[in-house]
Amino acid sequence: MLSHPTRRSILGGGLAGLAAGLLPVPGLRNLAFGGTGPDRPLLVVVHLRGGCDGLNLISPATDPEFIDARASELRVAVDGPDAGHALANGPDPKIDFRLHPQAAGLAELYKGGQLAFLHAVGLTDGTRSHFVATDMIERGVADAAALNRQNDGWLTRALGTDGAARGLVAASASGTISGELLGLPSAIAVPGLDGGLAPPGGPQAAEVLKRLYAFAQGDVGIAGRDALGAMATIDGRLSRDPQGHIQPYQAEAHVDYGPAADFGRPLKTLAQLIKMDIGLEAATVDIGGWDTHEYQPGRFKAAVDHLSNGIAQFWNDMARYHDRMILVTLTEFGRRLRSNKSQGTDHGRAGVMAVLGGKVHGGRFYGAWPGMTPDRLDEGVDLAVATDYRRVLTEVLEAREGRRLPSVFQGYSYPGALGLFGAAPGKA
Repeated sequence: MLSHPTRRSILGGGLAGLAAGLLPVPGLRNLAFGGTGPDRPLLVVVHLRGGCDGLNLISPATDPEFIDARASELRVAVDGPDAGHALANGPDPKIDFRLHPQAAGLAELYKGGQLAFLHAVGLTDGTRSHFVATDMIERGVADAAALNRQNDGWLTRALGTDGAARGLVAASASGTISGELLGLPSAIAVPGLDGGLAPPGGPQAAEVLKRLYAFAQGDVGIAGRDALGAMATIDGRLSRDPQGHIQPYQAEAHVDYGPAADFGRPLKTLAQLIKMDIGLEAATVDIGGWDTHEYQPGRFKAAVDHLSNGIAQFWNDMARYHDRMILVTLTEFGRRLRSNKSQGTDHGRAGVMAVLGGKVHGGRFYGAWPGMTPDRLDEGVDLAVATDYRRVLTEVLEAREGRRLPSVFQGYSYPGALGLFGAAPGKA
């Protein structure tokens, strides 16, 4: 029996994870770690995977059409022990919009003027497929046919608009690179840092891989060497005791990310990466649990609690980055207005987006509210899309850069800013 990792064992296990998780495409040729600097903008994209029920997250609680169509356990109440959080400046002044009672953290950020909501937002394509809708949103297109013409992510295009090789600019706080970063060489996936960032098998495995790639030619060799270098740099910036043991991450005072299995874990990882000053300009993070076909009340309650607490804790941990950070949430679609027979909701159309930042003009909704009368519903059954998700992302990207950008979303005619960052509101 061999006492050390072999080339075969590394290739069979460790390298597969390295290639698929840390470095999905050849590149990182110009990797050069640099400080984020005091003014570098930072964009965080949070994916609500599975199709979040925007009407259960933020309910038009006093709309008679909504009350008539929705079971009481799938809408937010105005009064009683489970009353939702009141939201000033809603999208329709005649309706009392209420935020889910488990979203106390988001409610505080909204009241503090740092968080804005957009309701009835989403894809203009009516697909109900998770896979197709997710691909379209991640690549920044409007219909399924365009997927054949767009082979990279919208965030990849946004980060590449100035043509500069700025080193390691993006990361996904997960085991794989997000689709928004598809085609971006200088991006990594980091599922966690509690045990360091090294190939499976530890230092011996790293040494085997280092020797393996030392003289490898072509993109694969370059990618392997640079990936190992990236991992070593990040791992080397982790705090260790004199014996070399990694010290637990110390968040800012009064910040508690919660149990390791919750949404707080990837957010904590992301906070660590940002504070390392390795040059990050964009990051993605996922939170699942939103595909609520069955037993939605309890499952949705837990998902909202994780989302709200996670974002609130992350925001508090990132206090010194507020003025240059923008966080935006995305989901592939909303849910049906009417519930199904399993105490759940099926795939629908429009959903909710949130935009958080130190320069966001929060405490209000942006975009139009289409209404819920039968003639205003999409195909008579779904909340209609009133605001194209690309409009929101375009405004976010231009605010991030402080200038107009070349079109990141090919074929999309941007109608102008909604006013998320203080510009005069445009037509929704």
